[in-house]
Amino acid sequence: MCGIAGAYFWPDGGPLTDRLTKTLAHRGPDGSGRYDHGEVHLGHRRLSIVDLTETGAQPMVKDGLALTYNGELYNAPELRKELEAAGVRFRGTSDTEVLLEAWRKWGTEGLHRLRGMFAFGVFDERSGELVLVRDQLGIKPLFLVRRGKGVAFASELKALAAELGGSLTVDDTALVASLLYYWVPDGRCAFKEAEKLPPGSWARFRPNGDVERGTFWSLRQVAEEGAAYEGEFDLNAVIEDSTRKHLIADVPVATFLSGGLDSSYLTALAARERPGISAYTIGFRAEDAKFEAMPDDLMYAKKVAAKFGVDLHEIEIAPQVLDLLPRMTYHLDEPIGDPAAINSYLICTAAREAGVKVMLSGMGADELFAGYRKHLANKIAVQYQRVPGLVRRPVESLVDRLPVATSKRGFRSVRFAKRFLSFAELPEETAFRRSYTMYDQAELAGLLNPDLAGAVDDVITEHADTYHDNTLSDFVNRMCLADSRLFLPGLNLAYTDRSSMAASTEVRTPFVDIEVVKAAFRIPGDKKIVKRQGKMALKEAALSILPAEIVHRPKGLFSAPLRAWMSRDLAPLVREVTNEGELVKAGFLRREALQKLVDEDASGQQDRSKHLWHILTLEYWYRGAVSARTT
Repeated sequence: MCGIAGAYFWPDGGPLTDRLTKTLAHRGPDGSGRYDHGEVHLGHRRLSIVDLTETGAQPMVKDGLALTYNGELYNAPELRKELEAAGVRFRGTSDTEVLLEAWRKWGTEGLHRLRGMFAFGVFDERSGELVLVRDQLGIKPLFLVRRGKGVAFASELKALAAELGGSLTVDDTALVASLLYYWVPDGRCAFKEAEKLPPGSWARFRPNGDVERGTFWSLRQVAEEGAAYEGEFDLNAVIEDSTRKHLIADVPVATFLSGGLDSSYLTALAARERPGISAYTIGFRAEDAKFEAMPDDLMYAKKVAAKFGVDLHEIEIAPQVLDLLPRMTYHLDEPIGDPAAINSYLICTAAREAGVKVMLSGMGADELFAGYRKHLANKIAVQYQRVPGLVRRPVESLVDRLPVATSKRGFRSVRFAKRFLSFAELPEETAFRRSYTMYDQAELAGLLNPDLAGAVDDVITEHADTYHDNTLSDFVNRMCLADSRLFLPGLNLAYTDRSSMAASTEVRTPFVDIEVVKAAFRIPGDKKIVKRQGKMALKEAALSILPAEIVHRPKGLFSAPLRAWMSRDLAPLVREVTNEGELVKAGFLRREALQKLVDEDASGQQDRSKHLWHILTLEYWYRGAVSARTT
């Protein structure tokens, strides 16, 4: 895991590459390097994981090819054997050299063979061509800016923004999208002139200015092929194999252990491979947890650790939120309003201080196996629509009058009920969007400058187009596919990469693996959600190693006590941003609409804590963007 950067046919490309690479130092504190050849400059920051010697240093140059690479190749041992059989001689044991030689032999035609997480740039000295590549599922980020026939690229947008900020303009539509979702979807970028290389794709830049683009892996195609699959397979064996491969490292590996199904499953499998493995879990201040009505996940984490001989470390989340908010906004690159990023950052920081460089996470299982409450809620909504209106209306009126919190505690069930009723009677795609986004179309338009009404329409249409872009007849798997294309890369993988790398730690996600993904979409929806139980196929697989009380426990939360923070730590900041924030001054947000959100949350009638948290993150991001343009 590393940071990569570079410039191709760019004025002062060498010094620019040095500055980009320096900004990425937290991604690779173990070493740095630069390669220059005519108009190409490649930079690298190294976090040493496999082959800690100089034979693994980058940029790696060998027989006319130069490579700067961020990620891990989990099938490197198998590819190495195949390449050696074809006569390739290796100098070291790194997966970087395996990738370089695989590229030499197969080029873009071999990209589908790669199993791992990666973003890389490879330059061919003979042809003068630079190719940029991003992994199949978008685990690793790669941002780029094009000018004329040149391109500058980096692992993080902040590096490009710091150097090119004066010439980059904020994309208002991307910010509108971030308000809807609380993140910027992977198909958009917060600056108009920048872009994210799409997952499963490559871009080839030629000296004459021509650019060729291609796709080597399609999640939609995998899902559609899975729907036609009629064979049998052992899901536990697929996940066990993925977990084993994700443990390959020449440094200590630990796990996230929340006590939920996904992290417990991976931790149990990892402990069987590496007895005595360490795990890290989080706890909250008692008063915050009570106010948020949060479940006691720690109890389950301790049970799993005891059963499998895991060395468990508990990290209490009682952060200085006012200090962490701007720091996390900086590290997250774009406006991302999920406070789970703080949890990830603090856990990774603690692990790194203990000498751990690699962590395994259960990220991705909910998206692939229908484990979120929204999946079950959308199925229930279809049944709810069949209930006569004379029965529904009194229920809806009662729920609408109930408070979500008092001055001392929150009511989780009321929050869920209000959320459910906000989408229960809508058409399928609209209901799915409303089940996990922040506003309906009218609410979002009312919060924004009227001139942005067109941007609201564009964002809503993009969601619908993505949701319908498949031939699946399975309602549950349509939701899983949409989540895997939108929610997973846009939010969960994005904040996981950036918050963990901010702590110079690599997080690996065994569920977000091409073989696990193929297996997940071979499972019909009626085996993922059974009666009122989500993620049933995964639960049945996990029973091969986990006790039933862990597998069938109520779903936990990898989140934060936002309501407590909003009512205490962050209340003065909310008032400041509402009355004199840069977004209000610029006319992007309407002060009156924003004040209404604040009032609804303060009264306890509606839970607006997530909305307000994201507006704070958006405010801090916007301040940084404006500052970059004026310096």
